[in-house]
Amino acid sequence: MNAHAPTPSSLWSDLRQLPRCYWILFSGTLINRFGHFVMPFLALYLKREGHPAWVTGASLAAYGAGGLIANITGGYCADRLGRKPTILFSCCSAALAMLALSQAHTANAIITCSAMVGLASSMYFPASSALLADLVPEPLRIRAFGCQRLAVNLGFALGMMTAGALAAHSFLWLFIVDAATTAVLGLLVLMGLPGGQAPSRDSAGWGIALHAMQRHPAYLRAVFASFCIAMVFWQLSSSWGLHVTEIGGHSEKTYGLLMAINGLMIVALELPLTSVTRRYPAPKIIALGYVGVGVAIGLSLLGGSLPLLTTIMVLFTLGEMIALPVSHSFIAQLAPNAMRGRFMGILGVAWSSATMIGPAAGLALFEHSPEVLWISCLGLGLAAAATVASIPTSAEEPVPTPRASRPTKLSGH
Repeated sequence: MNAHAPTPSSLWSDLRQLPRCYWILFSGTLINRFGHFVMPFLALYLKREGHPAWVTGASLAAYGAGGLIANITGGYCADRLGRKPTILFSCCSAALAMLALSQAHTANAIITCSAMVGLASSMYFPASSALLADLVPEPLRIRAFGCQRLAVNLGFALGMMTAGALAAHSFLWLFIVDAATTAVLGLLVLMGLPGGQAPSRDSAGWGIALHAMQRHPAYLRAVFASFCIAMVFWQLSSSWGLHVTEIGGHSEKTYGLLMAINGLMIVALELPLTSVTRRYPAPKIIALGYVGVGVAIGLSLLGGSLPLLTTIMVLFTLGEMIALPVSHSFIAQLAPNAMRGRFMGILGVAWSSATMIGPAAGLALFEHSPEVLWISCLGLGLAAAATVASIPTSAEEPVPTPRASRPTKLSGH
């Protein structure tokens, strides 16, 4: 058991100890994810508008490329300008970009606006993750990151139930509600959140941050493992769907129900599960979760029967619930306060890179040989687990911040 683990306490006791300003961030995330309509429906929207398939593919790729750049710029801005100003800029610009996308009709305009949406909206991740770590004491961070994942999954699930009805009436309402909920998030941040870690210009450049990362092998291993497991995660919403329908012979409805198991388990079980995972060394717990994800997707080698597919989804989700809240908290803990935005930004780059590479690579492998794909996913999951497990428990400390940039105060509104 982790010598540095917090004293065991009840879930509700820990939730009551989270600061009020954290719950404002939680509420904003829930509202924003509830209205995250457009990108999941973009392919259907563009098809209805009569655009060819290559426009959809190029638009999604542009959105991913914008997100990749946003994690770099968002991390820099969070440290140099402050967490709160970066989040506000992300919310305002994302709302405007979404409205612009609703009025784009040519292929070039749609692709450009998709990139703008990806760039603007994804700046939120490194800034909000850094702010969460600033506001929440370290013993409660696993709970806090778990709550954020609850807000994301619950908001998205409820939103998708509403989005279908809105789309049936008019796709324009998807864009309007998406932009409106993003604006509401910005308003909540403006009115209710402090600024977080005070900006430090002495360590705000990327050069000094990259040097600090190079001196921290534990951080580099954790980010590399995140990229590997993200490649596996993206198969669930791409090539695994083909496995369910083509190999298993099941309907799209069955695939949707299997995917619903993931969201329902996360909403019901992930927060209580953190009562157990937070007691043990983070690298070992993350590795255990990654093994679960890799083995689960690897079981696709055995066929496509419904009981097997259900087992795969349950095991996959269990591994996800074990690993991800701890992983995000662990990486935030490794980062120096003044560089936390950029450290979380590079984590975002790892996930964004997997977003751009994973689905396309997985679909290409599935077409060539499903067996090769699932063996590759198993290998990636085990490689991610081995990489994280090799991090010694003594490495769970942030790299020293340069002497010129040790501010610890929180900035106000």
